[in-house]
Amino acid sequence: MYKTILTPRVSETDAVGHINNTTLPVWFEAGRKPVFDLFTPDHDFANWKMVIVKTTLEFTGQLYYGQDVEVNAWVKKVGGSSLELYEELHQSGKLCARNVAVYVNYNLESQESEKIPDAIREELDKHLWEAQDE
Repeated sequence: MYKTILTPRVSETDAVGHINNTTLPVWFEAGRKPVFDLFTPDHDFANWKMVIVKTTLEFTGQLYYGQDVEVNAWVKKVGGSSLELYEELHQSGKLCARNVAVYVNYNLESQESEKIPDAIREELDKHLWEAQDE
């Protein structure tokens, strides 16, 4: 599991004091940084590899300013050129949102997907979602 701790900002709250629903996709993306580091270690956008093709977000609780948020991400599935991540957002020990994101390892120059290299695949396998985690 990849784990990231975020501190909500005032600007991320809405008029009723909750974290705005548009903030959660950004937080989930922040939790993917270790995966981005695997595919594009130098963070050079000219050579960026990870292209998102699908995301499914489910809200399960309310989030508030003033309490840190924990973003947990697991690798649910690794295909030939794609991977599926399962992610959860927790605040004060409660599950507040879950998300599934599908990415493709993509070559921007050739405009084609590429096979995930074996070294990256091995690293991703260390963070697999296990059935008993559900």
